[in-house]
Amino acid sequence: MASRNWGALWLLLILSGVAALPASAQSFRVQCPTSTVTHPTPANNNSESTYTGGTYTSNTQTYVTNGAGHVNGAIKCQQIAGGDGYATMGDGTQTYMFSFGPLSGLAAIASGQPGTEPPNTFNSLYTGITPLQPGDPATTVGNGGLFTYNGAIGLIGDPENDFPSPGGRRATAVAVVAGGIVDDVTITNGGRGYNGPVSVTFGPPASCNPLPPGLTQAECRQINTAQGTVTVSGGVVTGVDITFAGAFYTNTPSVTISAPVTSCIGLQSNAACIDGHIDPRPIMDIGVMNGNIPAPLMAIDEDDEFFLTLSNVGMIMRPDLFEQHTVHFHGYPNASSFYDGVPDASVAINIGASFTYYYLAPDAGTYFWHCHITPPEHLQMGMVGQVYVRPRQDRVTTGGSLFTSLRTQQGDLRTACRRPGDGASPTVTTVPDILCSNPLPATNNGATAAANIRTGGTHGYAYNDGDGSTYYDIEYPIQIHGFDPNFHFVGMTFNPEGFVDMKDKYFLLNGRSYPDTVTTGPLQTQSADGVNHFSQPLPSIINITAGQRALLRISDLDVTEYQTLSSLGIRMHVIGYNAKLLRDEVGNNLDYYTNSITLGGGESLDVILDSCQVRSTTAPFACTTAMPTGTYFLYTTNLDHLSNDAENFGGLMTEVHVN
Repeated sequence: MASRNWGALWLLLILSGVAALPASAQSFRVQCPTSTVTHPTPANNNSESTYTGGTYTSNTQTYVTNGAGHVNGAIKCQQIAGGDGYATMGDGTQTYMFSFGPLSGLAAIASGQPGTEPPNTFNSLYTGITPLQPGDPATTVGNGGLFTYNGAIGLIGDPENDFPSPGGRRATAVAVVAGGIVDDVTITNGGRGYNGPVSVTFGPPASCNPLPPGLTQAECRQINTAQGTVTVSGGVVTGVDITFAGAFYTNTPSVTISAPVTSCIGLQSNAACIDGHIDPRPIMDIGVMNGNIPAPLMAIDEDDEFFLTLSNVGMIMRPDLFEQHTVHFHGYPNASSFYDGVPDASVAINIGASFTYYYLAPDAGTYFWHCHITPPEHLQMGMVGQVYVRPRQDRVTTGGSLFTSLRTQQGDLRTACRRPGDGASPTVTTVPDILCSNPLPATNNGATAAANIRTGGTHGYAYNDGDGSTYYDIEYPIQIHGFDPNFHFVGMTFNPEGFVDMKDKYFLLNGRSYPDTVTTGPLQTQSADGVNHFSQPLPSIINITAGQRALLRISDLDVTEYQTLSSLGIRMHVIGYNAKLLRDEVGNNLDYYTNSITLGGGESLDVILDSCQVRSTTAPFACTTAMPTGTYFLYTTNLDHLSNDAENFGGLMTEVHVN
């Protein structure tokens, strides 16, 4: 027995050394373009513009370039790590996970927000005084620091521009004097890293002789100093054009070309220096053992282009496994099967490598994502996350007609959903399109766009409804998941996993079981690297101001179980199923009210909790009688799911606070 244990130990040490090899030969890459063919103007791609019309028009079936108002959406980016980590359950039990962790938007994710960022945030270098540490931001926040960085981990400036200081990259030149004037300038060193305005300064004449009447020597030298402009190409000074040759030069004046304003070196920020170069050290420092459950949250808007980079950092607790990982957006219409994440038709990412997925945001709704390498294992071990798409209707001008806006959207070739008489061009005059995802409501109820959409992450519409029926005041992503602790324990060891015996015993809302579901802020767990990590950053507690509506984006990625959620005292208004608005093809709303929903693995529901007892039936549907304030419960009626692997309360339950 002893010799067998020692043999296992030596095997572990050997495999640990082998597992480090892919990381040392890493090929990490991070991509976030500032412009694309669809979004050609960089300045317009960092925020959502007002929706005024289609990007792709049905009458020409071509890309519209006549005005920024027709280029909808923006560019969004995110970076995640594929690896492992630990999470803590409500009864204190720690469990090992195969998991995804954040490598961008760290501060946003730690505060329970999506880690999806526009290019101007994503492509920003870390500016902290000390280098990023393993476990950041949990390490920094735990020490009382303030962590605000949301850029991409590992981005560095062009190494060719990494000089000790901006002055070390300064261009140099020599003046040529003939006949008392500066006749020419010769560039002796073009320098590097010039990304903005560059100036040149000539030394003054040694003296003015003869001195013009009415001038002092200093005045004469000043007005007769040569001047010029600098030409830059590819970050290098290529020439100096003389705009004023000066006078009275008997000497060769000095030529001083300004230094680059900022440096690309180290931790200093200069987005213009970023050109795809990566430092693998911070990616490994932050990515290893940094797994989250659920996986990092993603949120994009319709018409966005989304670039998602997965960097596989390996699994430190299982060095014998050279696990590949992928990202599969479940039920999501991909731009190409190449980005679907199913390795048969796509690609799988090896340890030490990165791959950037590309998505063009489709119809609004709640989707989810997971690893598609041996899904029963990787999903059970925790590689599951949520992504939701916000509708164009959020970008309608305040006070604008929602019905008219939705009808305008039918002119967009990519998302057209036409019926007879809709007024779109060309109008379908035969039968309705049975594949319509967002048909116009049967009647125009006069609803208009609300003000201050998504201010501070609140207010908006779940779908392009055209009648305001999916309006919410605050949204909460809720991901249901369960796991088998025995399966996870075996997954951490060198034993074969028992797929046949897999049976979930812990049941989670956003990676937490009750009472942790009502704990605000991120939960951290000390992992095998001895460092705390924010393993469960997404709270599950629901706070509503009396009279308001909370949108619950509920998804289930269980492997073995169906899950039921019930609401006592607040009815559930179910408005969407599997990222589709509940509406038939002729425009009748099929939404319904209930106190209980049941989901299987791979399903999602959009549910509104309305804390108003009596609401006006006409737009803008104001609340006339609010519900009593207090604490309500959202919980499962499956009693064996309402525990932390024991005969006590826990599991699938959280609180709804009406304030």
